Amino acid sequence: MTFTKRLRERVMSGEITCSVRIWRRPHVKVGGRYALGPGAVQVTSIREITLAHVTGELARRSGFEGVVDLLKVAKHGAGERVYLVEFESQGPDDTLTGLPNQG
Repeated sequence: MTFTKRLRERVMSGEITCSVRIWRRPHVKVGGRYALGPGAVQVTSIREITLAHVTGELARRSGFEGVVDLLKVAKHGAGERVYLVEFESQGPDDTLTGLPNQG
């Protein structure tokens, strides 16, 4: 799971714990552990939502100033389905799941 450069530190610190993605299909799975810097993020939930669910509050929780800012970054390729991905940040020594890196 990748993040725009300006969000990475805040994701790694645990300040940001969700991301809105616009994909054709999910690119991550619940329980998946994805490398990020010296640690990883582990996906705790993924659910399909509509654009109407993308509010200013959700955009800020995702690390963006507002909905427009988020939507400029959220779309990956030709996807049209909107997903809310929630995750936990894990440090390099965190072995909560013992899962190998899946990213």
